[in-house]
Amino acid sequence: MENLFYISGNAAKRIIALQNEGSKDSVLRITVNSGGCFGLQYAFDIQEATQEGDHVFHHDQARVVMDRISLDFLKGAELDYVDDMMGAFFTIKNPNATSSCGCGSSFSV
Repeated sequence: MENLFYISGNAAKRIIALQNEGSKDSVLRITVNSGGCFGLQYAFDIQEATQEGDHVFHHDQARVVMDRISLDFLKGAELDYVDDMMGAFFTIKNPNATSSCGCGSSFSV
């Protein structure tokens, strides 16, 4: 089966670190919501469990989940984790985005 969503090694390491701080069963939920400078924005949340209908993606022990609507916007995208002088944060390289804001949290398709 074709991989619909990718998790970088850096993102997997950070997710595993977050799991080690809380519950080993926790997951990183990514949601695409209306809002932001370009009409759509990413939301990241650590949750204790998956929900019915979630799509689950793995890299090592790291688990990322999203609902079907969010996956439609994120097909072929890659989750990465950046830790540099500007800060530490998750970022998404989304091939479906036609434009995005400077901080990368808002996009349009």
